[in-house]
Amino acid sequence: MTSNTNNAQTEQEMSLIGHLLELRDRLVRAVIAIIVVFLALFPFANDLYSFIAEPLTRYLPQGSSMMAIGVISPFLTPLKLALISSFFISMPFLLYQLWGFIAPALYQNEKRLAAPMLFASTFLFYAGGAFVFYIVFPLVFKFLAGTTPSGVQIGTDIQLYLDFVIGMFFAFGLAFQVPVVTVLLLVINAVSPEKMRHARPYVIVGAFTIAAFITPPDVISQTLLAVPMWLMYEAGLWFGSRMVNQRLAETENEPSTATYSQPFHQPIMASVSGSVAQDASTESSQSNLALEPAKDAVIENALTTDEDFERAFAEMDQTFAQLQNEQQPVEQVAEVPTNTPSEPVKS
Repeated sequence: MTSNTNNAQTEQEMSLIGHLLELRDRLVRAVIAIIVVFLALFPFANDLYSFIAEPLTRYLPQGSSMMAIGVISPFLTPLKLALISSFFISMPFLLYQLWGFIAPALYQNEKRLAAPMLFASTFLFYAGGAFVFYIVFPLVFKFLAGTTPSGVQIGTDIQLYLDFVIGMFFAFGLAFQVPVVTVLLLVINAVSPEKMRHARPYVIVGAFTIAAFITPPDVISQTLLAVPMWLMYEAGLWFGSRMVNQRLAETENEPSTATYSQPFHQPIMASVSGSVAQDASTESSQSNLALEPAKDAVIENALTTDEDFERAFAEMDQTFAQLQNEQQPVEQVAEVPTNTPSEPVKS
């Protein structure tokens, strides 16, 4: 008994060590990918910063430019931008490593859901960055340059501008994840589509509230963040409702449980009818104990794959048939009359 326990503990420890080693390997690959992309971008760090600053420099007054207040800001700011850009560019590979680590622990139906979610999340994150760079930044900087008081010269610090750009990229990238979260909540039945439709007014108010905190204090940038968040919520609600309805339609088109329950219940009724002549309480408790492995097998197969249901129910039918044969009443053996003392023979 002790040796079996030690073997089980050793296997569990080895499994944990194997997972940790795999996690280490995938983290090393992710870090190497980021370093490789960073080394490729480092020679073009200044050009990359000029590209990022173009939405602002386009609307600067004639003769004005950006400034570097810090002593080493002209070197560290482009370097920081190159490092962050390498992280953004390596995002698909990083998500692939994450998927390779968690995929073996997922069931087949969970894999079918997780893979599209990861792809959609990556695509929407890049879409949010492109939206803020090509649409939001030109409108915001044009508005700010037009509202500058006379006699004030615009001279934005390059470090402060980079922090602002990174914050906006993350804000819009996360805001564009709203459809993924909405679809996920609907698919796992955490919230019904009707409740999410009724919560639409609160979602709109929440979107404008969030935009007021994470965007500059101007109406244009707040509206350009709140409205896409609301539209993304509606898109996620539409896609999630279609997926829920499709799953319900597939469930209705599948063979009803009566197809499996008919042979499933017949041995039960036969077993019950055969055990009426005997002690009901004793045999019912024995049969329940004997049926536990079959029930556990059905639960395990149901949680593993959807294709094993028919095989599991067939195994249960065989188990019930064996129990029925074991519970057949044993023929009573005719009682042999006991020997009685013979009468004395009369001479």
